[in-house]
Amino acid sequence: MSFHNYEPVIGLEIHAQLKTKSKIFCSDSTNFDASDNENISPVSAGMPGTLPVLNLEALNYSIKIGLALNCTIDMSSVFSRKNYFYPDLPKGYQISQYDKPICHSGYIEFLSEDKIKKINISRAHMEEDAGKSTHLGDVTLINLNRAGIPLLEIVTAPEIESAKQAADYARAIRQLLRYLDVCDGNLEEGSLRCDCNISVRKKGEKKLGTRVEIKNINSFRFVEKALDYEIQRQIDCIERAEKLVQETRLWDPDKNRTFTMRTKEDAQDYRYFPDPDLPKVKVSAKMLEQIRKELPELPIKKVLRFQSDYKLSDYDSNLICQDLDFANYFEDVAKTSNNPRASANWIISELMRELNNHNLDIKRSHVSAKALAELIQLVDQGKISGKIAKSVFVDMWSSKKTAKEIVEEKQLSQITDPSALEKVIQEILDKNQDSVQQFKNGKIKLLGFFVGLAMKATKGQASPEIVNDILNKKLNE
Repeated sequence: MSFHNYEPVIGLEIHAQLKTKSKIFCSDSTNFDASDNENISPVSAGMPGTLPVLNLEALNYSIKIGLALNCTIDMSSVFSRKNYFYPDLPKGYQISQYDKPICHSGYIEFLSEDKIKKINISRAHMEEDAGKSTHLGDVTLINLNRAGIPLLEIVTAPEIESAKQAADYARAIRQLLRYLDVCDGNLEEGSLRCDCNISVRKKGEKKLGTRVEIKNINSFRFVEKALDYEIQRQIDCIERAEKLVQETRLWDPDKNRTFTMRTKEDAQDYRYFPDPDLPKVKVSAKMLEQIRKELPELPIKKVLRFQSDYKLSDYDSNLICQDLDFANYFEDVAKTSNNPRASANWIISELMRELNNHNLDIKRSHVSAKALAELIQLVDQGKISGKIAKSVFVDMWSSKKTAKEIVEEKQLSQITDPSALEKVIQEILDKNQDSVQQFKNGKIKLLGFFVGLAMKATKGQASPEIVNDILNKKLNE
């Protein structure tokens, strides 16, 4: 069936685990590597008589995210009880925010298919996570380490237009959260999970189609694949005059298909009501202003500034700005070396290669920003050639010595003395008279041959510019 007569309407709900050391309503650790049911207490286990107390850091992080998403921060918000039964929800309800979330009415701008796209954020609300159920045949194992983990659920308006755009939006949210240092964005550990709401309708129609939710997708690639599959499935159903059911589905990455999990509940099924054990959350103007001052330069603004100030290409600026530490490293190198273009090239090619080969992040780089800037300056000053600089960089990585130390130890300084180079070149020409004559007869491509011989004779240390000048002079006498 064809997509051409239909359009998808997509909304995403991203659950971001806040990077606090303790849970949202008690002091249990949030350490991911703990043994099963190690990070629990009477509060997270839902024991009778226990009382929740809000984690102030979780509140601060939530507000910071809301401000970065251009949201209105509600100075008074409410926690509610979302009632449903499942074995890994020991209280029989989840503490969440319903009709009075802390953040609402925002938006995010990000790059998608080389264009700046704006997606509106309906709300971003705080809630606690449930535990984890592991089903083994007839047995279900319950691990409550995640019960009470602080989450912020970020909900878009239903206005994402394609599976590709949805994946780009999810990547942009992860990048933003990592810039703010409020969520590590680790999809494999469940620190970031994505639910996709999807319906289709014929082009030109205003009424939304039947909505299906795809739960707990933990890969941006799977977000795109699951949505593409579900769009086609719904179109096929409509074309066959089959009734679409509002339901929750799961994505099977092995079979590349979605399958039914359960019939979709509506809000009234959860019987939301304000949690009587938690008072209203009050945010002061002073607290709001203090958090606002802590906001870093956000990704889209940094990308555009790097393009404007440093003349980087779209590709290079986006790649460098994927990570805040990486972007800061580049800016330090660019400012110290006074050569942004070369700084980007060295970082994207040589540095990224070594980081990937050794599975390191930029914070653990063996070559500091200052050391790389020094290497670039040696090339720009003509003290070493670009080719030698690459070998020097490898030595810098393994030895952690500076470029100057390596150049001095190995005597790699570029030969710039014209008289010394003239002697080497004259010897080369004397030994290759046939080639000299061919050059004079019009075979000018042989200039590269002579340059290569000169570089070989000087072990790559000759200044290419001076070699070219001397050769051109002698060959055209």
